[in-house]
Amino acid sequence: MIVPFSAADFLDRALAVYKDRIGVHDEPDQPATSLGELTYAQLGERAKAMAAKHDALGIGVGDRVAFVSHNSARLLSAFFGVCGYGRVLVPVNFRLSVEEVAYIVEHSGARVLYVDPELADSLAEVKCEFTFVLGEDADLYLDGVEPQPWEHEENATATINYTSGTTARPKGVQITHRNIWTNALTFALHAGVTDRDVYLHTLPQFHANGWGMPFAMTGLGVPHVILRKVDGAEILRRVEKYGVTVMCAAPAVVNAVLEAAQDWDGPIPGRDKTRIIVAGAPPPTKTIVRVQEELGWEFLQIYGLTETSPVLTVNRMRAEWDDLPPLEQAAKLVRAGNPALGVTLKIDAEGEVLARSNVVLEGYWEQPEESAKALEGGWFHTGDGGVIDDEGYLTISDRKKDVIITGGENVSSIEVEDVIFSHPDVAEVAVIGVPDEKWGETIKALVVKAEGSALTEAELIAYCKTKVAGYKAPTTVEFRDVLARTATGKLQKFKLRAPYWEGRDRQVN
Repeated sequence: MIVPFSAADFLDRALAVYKDRIGVHDEPDQPATSLGELTYAQLGERAKAMAAKHDALGIGVGDRVAFVSHNSARLLSAFFGVCGYGRVLVPVNFRLSVEEVAYIVEHSGARVLYVDPELADSLAEVKCEFTFVLGEDADLYLDGVEPQPWEHEENATATINYTSGTTARPKGVQITHRNIWTNALTFALHAGVTDRDVYLHTLPQFHANGWGMPFAMTGLGVPHVILRKVDGAEILRRVEKYGVTVMCAAPAVVNAVLEAAQDWDGPIPGRDKTRIIVAGAPPPTKTIVRVQEELGWEFLQIYGLTETSPVLTVNRMRAEWDDLPPLEQAAKLVRAGNPALGVTLKIDAEGEVLARSNVVLEGYWEQPEESAKALEGGWFHTGDGGVIDDEGYLTISDRKKDVIITGGENVSSIEVEDVIFSHPDVAEVAVIGVPDEKWGETIKALVVKAEGSALTEAELIAYCKTKVAGYKAPTTVEFRDVLARTATGKLQKFKLRAPYWEGRDRQVN
């Protein structure tokens, strides 16, 4: 018997087993009215009412529905109210500029756009067939109407997640229901999730579908604690209030919690109970030691990409390491990890990490050439350089594609270069990632000014922030007389980056 997988299956199980349990603690401090506590039964009703609303609007199976929102119970319900009824969810990074959001809405062909109240004014120019503001629930839900059923198709696209990469424009990653299922189950298995857990949404829900945790946690009846904006002290308060046992985070979030813990009055909440799953960049070994000793939390690391749903590898403490000193344990945990169940990895002749798995994307939305390039030879080409050691653990050592990961967010250096080059006082530009203690990596622009220009660093950074999301703007600008090129006129980024990474074993941070 073959029963097609669907994103709906996770909420269906919660409704069958945990319908009277509190499934969601919504963010109390937000511009929209908080939904407060929702049982899983109430979450299910909201998902149905959202689907019924789309039926009434004439939004058909396969049509795209975009959300630009901070973490919220309303966005959480969309993972089931949109995907679970055959439509395609397009979760958009709320930090993006108006132009970037407009491009994604247009490129995806979204027919419906839901916008966070905090962003309603700034995104008013973005055109869509139907636009609604979250929190105005009469526009979001149609209560009391049974939605049209969807005949599940596991290879149908469930979400399109836009990611920065090797092109100036973001690419729409098509994640299928089968991708979602495989990722959610293997991630939950490796993280040891049970219905006794409590999950804190420290990770943006738009980011690779919250790494798949909205699905995994729902299927296992785990209460979701919604955190709208990251704050180290607030994370500790939520852990204490709700008994949080698991969260996912970029290294910058880990640093924020460690900093807040320095001023925390009393025992650190979650000691010996909470585990934090980190990805985006490997943190320093000293940070791992601090998490385990100062917080008393278990540290896990994963590696993956939006294109892989995202989990490819997992690194978690093993019994064989229990008697090692803390620094030696951290040295083991700093690696990206072993392949997750169902994942096969290899390193090609040029040192690039290749992957095969049921979590790998269907393709890039309406970009067949990019899809063919990424999936050449039946393997997904990650664009990351790495090595696999004798224990079978992957370590990421370099990035072969023009991507900078800052604070857990991918930034295309080509996109930033395009923006900087559009300034009339810029003659040449190269954008590189350089190490940064807080953000892992930060963006540096190497710029040759047009003759006679008096352009300053502050002026150029401010200009960039009018064109792209603030996190994509360079944090520093270095003006040069010339940028060294090859005989054919090509910039050699690795040579430009080398001085800033001198003395480091890896060319990523």
